[in-house]
Amino acid sequence: MNKIVKWIQKHQDVFLKISKNNYLMAIKDGFISIMPLVMFSSLMILIVQLPTLFGIVIPANAKLIMVKIYNLTMGIMGLMVAGTTAKALTGNFNRTMPEGKVINSTSTMIAAMSAFLFLAVSPDPKTGSLDVGFLGTQGLLSAFVAAFLTVNIYRFCIKKNITIRLPKEAPGTIAQSFKDIFPFAFSVLSCVLIDLISRAAVGAPFASVFQKTLTPLLKGVETYPGMCLIYGLSALFWFVGIHGPSIVMPAVTAFQLANTEANLKLFEAGQHPLHAMTNNFGNYIAAIGGTGATFIVPLVLILFMKSKQLKTVGKASFIPVLFAVNEPLLFAAPLVLNPYMFVPFILTPISNVILGKFFIDVLGMNGMIYTLPWTVPGPIGVLLNTHFQLISIIFVIIMLVMDAAIYYPFLRVYDAELVKQEQSKVQKLAEEENFESTVKEELSEKEITENQEQEQKETNHPNLTKELKVLVLCAGSGTSAQLARALNEGAKEEKMPIIANSGAYGAHYEIMANYDVVILAPQVRSFYSDMKADTDKLGIKLLATKGAEYIEMTRNPKQAVKFLLSQLNLS
Repeated sequence: MNKIVKWIQKHQDVFLKISKNNYLMAIKDGFISIMPLVMFSSLMILIVQLPTLFGIVIPANAKLIMVKIYNLTMGIMGLMVAGTTAKALTGNFNRTMPEGKVINSTSTMIAAMSAFLFLAVSPDPKTGSLDVGFLGTQGLLSAFVAAFLTVNIYRFCIKKNITIRLPKEAPGTIAQSFKDIFPFAFSVLSCVLIDLISRAAVGAPFASVFQKTLTPLLKGVETYPGMCLIYGLSALFWFVGIHGPSIVMPAVTAFQLANTEANLKLFEAGQHPLHAMTNNFGNYIAAIGGTGATFIVPLVLILFMKSKQLKTVGKASFIPVLFAVNEPLLFAAPLVLNPYMFVPFILTPISNVILGKFFIDVLGMNGMIYTLPWTVPGPIGVLLNTHFQLISIIFVIIMLVMDAAIYYPFLRVYDAELVKQEQSKVQKLAEEENFESTVKEELSEKEITENQEQEQKETNHPNLTKELKVLVLCAGSGTSAQLARALNEGAKEEKMPIIANSGAYGAHYEIMANYDVVILAPQVRSFYSDMKADTDKLGIKLLATKGAEYIEMTRNPKQAVKFLLSQLNLS
């Protein structure tokens, strides 16, 4: 087991390079930007569908309005993703652009969306009307082509000074518009050319050609081996401390969303939603409770473990893990880079995939038909997504019992080792307490007073004279909210002018300029060098945290404030 861990650690640099690939990061950040659209549109459909379970009939006009909202949000997701992905990729490229040369992210976003339309929309030869079927999830792959092509054309034109130069007297906004004409035109015309070639070659628009070409490959993703590989790799990366979903999932996100939409259409048509490979399948089954399928682990720790460490971790992580925020468990137990936990951390998600797909393929359980927030507790998410099928209740019970059975023996072995360590520490602590007691008795009243005065001075932190705004970032804005809350509580107790907020890495670009300090949670620590380039330009202080240190601060508000001030040399 130790050999496996050492091998993984030895190749950690390779994993880090993959996770920091500009294009994968752009896809991930692009999807994060449009998640409010996805969740809102799915909620509208949920409102339409759920009442029918209880015999409630929604008026036809109201139903049409809900469907219209869905069509004009989820129905144009491809268009939105083309823009958000291009904007995210522009930010990534700008970090390495030559001095004085910057790509305009607003222009690349608009150009990518315009270029995408030429790949996704085609006129009907008979009626002349436009076929907009590829503006939604079916056109996501074309959206990536448009985004990547556009940003690379912009980067080339700006580096080579291919532009229209106006006199110095021209206003800046007008000058920028002329500066972007060539790259904008090249981007759009390139996609026009690609579409013309595809039509001439196969008589179909590029969006459908691309989809047909990849369909045989993507079908392999939804097989048992394909899904086990995807979710197993995601857990493997997390085990070495790298946010696995940010590496693995961008490659299949478009396919997952398309499958969710296909399941919904099958359900509405009275047929069986048969697709297992959906994003909520990952959230509520393969990674229930977070990567590693840790939903049941806190309960196992509380009920069956004997060591104080694991029982405490179970109690502290129970509520967060319930809502799929499992970083307190991952870093405090710890589960990541823990030789005892390697097998269950990888095996449990794979087992859940096999069980879930078997229930869908063989026993008739519905595949996920909505795109609900990942923070919905897993069992509830499964019930909502399957329309409260009886078989889905049975599935959830079997899955959780199986997960507990997989984790239990490994946790017991680890727990036994911790019990031995704690017993050895008891003697050491007793000796230290006796020593401290003796020292205190020897201190004079004057020395005690001086120590108390010094502690009071340190608490006051006179060097912090103005309001300090802090932004805490993690992968999904779950763990970061815990540290932000701790900082605010600590600041209130210490009467310090500190205001902390939380956010998700990738959705921070537009807001971080409003902060004085950015703190990276352990799961996004690998992005430190990229983030440093951004914060340095804005004059923002960037801090990175480690696992145990981070968890301790979320529990101890005073410690969180102390860490912040010490890093800023204000204590």
